[in-house]
Amino acid sequence: MRKIILSMSVSLDGFIEGPDREIDWHMVDDELHNHMNEQLRPMGAFLSGRVTYELMAGFWPTADSDPSSTGPMVEFAGIWRDMPKIVFSRTLERADWNTTIMRDVDVEEIMALKAQPGGDLVLSGADLAAAFMRHDLIDEYRVYVHPILIGRGKSLFRASDSKINLRLVETRTFGNGVALLRYRRSGAPSAG
Repeated sequence: MRKIILSMSVSLDGFIEGPDREIDWHMVDDELHNHMNEQLRPMGAFLSGRVTYELMAGFWPTADSDPSSTGPMVEFAGIWRDMPKIVFSRTLERADWNTTIMRDVDVEEIMALKAQPGGDLVLSGADLAAAFMRHDLIDEYRVYVHPILIGRGKSLFRASDSKINLRLVETRTFGNGVALLRYRRSGAPSAG
């Protein structure tokens, strides 16, 4: 069965974006971007909310034709375009770039998606992650901690009454100071 992997960048104080949705503090250099491309290339689909999807769709489809794009950016543009995408939205009417729209996080539909053959499913976005967490659907957490305190913004994890036991399966530091913390939910599949 495929895993659902939450993969997000956060500031050291736990924010995924600043108060005005700014992410200009993300420290994605070639080393980190190459690593992310390696991690994302074998995935089976990107799962995201409307805001994340629209942000990605506004840049990545043509990023490889921009002369200022780095090699890893050019590579990711192809990965993003080719990868099946599932966007969760109650308002989005249509989506391009190999994208399916789902209206709600339906546990039975998600379990059927996990049971399909193919690569793991990568999840992004705090709001969508909260919905998946409520249903205990996330198997692995890959949190990229950037060495910056931004003071306020949108937190990766919302306040919750749930307790989810995790086990650390990998740590990695990058030359720019970003640290990857990779955890699996206790009882989650360990392959991959």
